[in-house]
Amino acid sequence: MTIKVKSNWTGSENTFNLVHKQIAERWGDEEAERYNPKENCLTFRKWLLNGYIVRKGEKAIRSFVIVEKKDKTTGKVIDRHPKTINLFYELQVEQKTA
Repeated sequence: MTIKVKSNWTGSENTFNLVHKQIAERWGDEEAERYNPKENCLTFRKWLLNGYIVRKGEKAIRSFVIVEKKDKTTGKVIDRHPKTINLFYELQVEQKTA
């Protein structure tokens, strides 16, 4: 599997562990050890950009990102809140056909 568009993941150890645990529960510990948040567990859109589609019926892996709102004049962070994101592991996708 060749990944052209990588994830811009800048998550924490907590978000890594959250996804790692879900992969282990679904496919086992060995598969979870292969988990790489930048290359093999991406959003629906990132998989599309790489030429892959999520197989019908696959259930997303839930994670979150912290969204920061900045003051327009000072650039300082004035609010931070979690946003749920849906990820799909490489076993859930297949290459698009022409």
